[in-house]
Amino acid sequence: MPPVEHAGSNEGLDETPHGLANRVAQQLSVIYAGGELTPAMHALAVDLLKAMRLDDDMPQPNPYLNHWDQRDALMITYGDSIQQEGQAPLQTLKHWLDHHADGCITGVHILPFCPWSSDDGFSVIDYLQVNEALGDWDDILAIGAKYTLMGDLVINHCSSASQWFANFLNNEEPGKDYFATASPKDDLSLVVRPRTSPLLREVEAIDGTRHVWCTFSHDQVDLNFRNPEVLKRMVEIVRHYLDNGVRIFRLDAVAFLWKKPGTSSLNLRKTHEIVRLLRTLIEHARGDAMIITETNIPNQENLSYFGNGNEAHCVYNFSLPPLLLNTLVTGDCFYLKQWMMSMPPPQHGTAYFNFIASHDGIGLRPAEGLLSDEELQTLISTMRRFGGHVSYRALEDGQNKPYEINIALMDALQGTVAGPDEYGLQRFICAHAIMLGLEGIPGIYVHSLLGTRNDLERLEATGQNRAINRHQWQLEELERQLADPGSEHAQVFHGIKELLAIRQNQSAFHPNATQFTLHLGSTLFGFWRQSSDRRQSIFCISNVSDKAESLQLSDINLIEAQDWSDLISGEDCNKQQMLLEPYQTVWISNRRDHR
Repeated sequence: MPPVEHAGSNEGLDETPHGLANRVAQQLSVIYAGGELTPAMHALAVDLLKAMRLDDDMPQPNPYLNHWDQRDALMITYGDSIQQEGQAPLQTLKHWLDHHADGCITGVHILPFCPWSSDDGFSVIDYLQVNEALGDWDDILAIGAKYTLMGDLVINHCSSASQWFANFLNNEEPGKDYFATASPKDDLSLVVRPRTSPLLREVEAIDGTRHVWCTFSHDQVDLNFRNPEVLKRMVEIVRHYLDNGVRIFRLDAVAFLWKKPGTSSLNLRKTHEIVRLLRTLIEHARGDAMIITETNIPNQENLSYFGNGNEAHCVYNFSLPPLLLNTLVTGDCFYLKQWMMSMPPPQHGTAYFNFIASHDGIGLRPAEGLLSDEELQTLISTMRRFGGHVSYRALEDGQNKPYEINIALMDALQGTVAGPDEYGLQRFICAHAIMLGLEGIPGIYVHSLLGTRNDLERLEATGQNRAINRHQWQLEELERQLADPGSEHAQVFHGIKELLAIRQNQSAFHPNATQFTLHLGSTLFGFWRQSSDRRQSIFCISNVSDKAESLQLSDINLIEAQDWSDLISGEDCNKQQMLLEPYQTVWISNRRDHR
């Protein structure tokens, strides 16, 4: 992503009055020494700078620099989502990107590509190796040389099959004190987690019985960041990833990082300070490197990971998927509009990462406090009718609560609360048109880009709910589908590509351009975008219902002295009203920018 300077200056920024080592030592003191700047913190800071190959006299990067613009869009994919016999999947992925997505996709998030033992990659055995079933570091480098590469730093936990864990059990280094433990007698009643399995796993170590902390599964053992050696190891891994082309670090499940019995062990102060520390090290190592936090939690907690422009460059817009899905299956944008009006505009140097489908499910925690219990139950029931499944999390009282809906987005949008209908394709394209117009950087899951439906065979074979949306395409079959104009997959792919092509040329679609929510009733969802130079305005309006709706152009106050047209259809908008067909989106602009 090319750096784009906003209209401003570096005035007030601290260049290097104290040196980078001292700044890092101050951050470490918050984590490990109660805020006291001790010699041990200085020594640890020097070790971290050495691991990252940083000099003490490096200047402070400008935190208000945008590393993105409207041309940027990322595709989210597993390394083996597209396969060809006889070829490493990472090579097949690059081949497909080069031949089909070059020009519309500027970046790619390759989901965990290290050797793993469970959770489709999120239980890492060795952070410094590429899973040989996918390819090697040369394949990662080749993708990163052409596309902005996002990689997962699975920072909260690693595999029980790792050498670190074997060493932990044998009281050997590295690994001796690398994993979080607790006593069953500790007060763990307030701990928040997204699973229903027991939090503690009993293991027999060489020095006796231990109870290791497992936020997610008993194969995913939480790392012990109370031990500074674990932090040093993670920093070494970050440096290795930078050397191999990773430019965006997705901090997986980072909200759970610091554990403290008697608390929720979620979003603790020291967790935020570790994010700040990683930001300091990463942005000094590479001016174009970024952090994005993966925090599938309620909306306000999620937003806290922006910090004061000193934590994540981007946060996932986790509330968008359930709210947009609810809007399109009910035909009522009330809740989506209410949420939009509450969202603060990110300051320069930060941005929302917008997505509406992912390798996981459609999270329900980010909808807490935004959708009523009745709305959530209606949404869950509708998704079950469309072939979806529901995953649960445990509550303090021992009850289980729906945590996420597992379904392919193409199937999730096949109808409304009244049942399936003939508008599935239009509804699906509408969802993406809304996302692509919003402030923020878009991330499109590969199976949304390709219009992939529920993979029931994979679901049955694995017994894992999330497998329903983790199909693996054979390249030959995918090519055949995309070459057929009548194929649903081709229609989805080319429909989204056309929207991306339009978006890339409009300055009002810069991720940090002004955005205001419009009030057009319950069935017309709209918002206004304006470029930073105020030369371009775009009114993004979607009919979210299955009935044609009339848009009174006087309701959006188009300036009469300017010519207005729909960027998508090319239709002239210098008239009193427009008729929007079911799920039609218009991007009404006073100019069509071209680069």
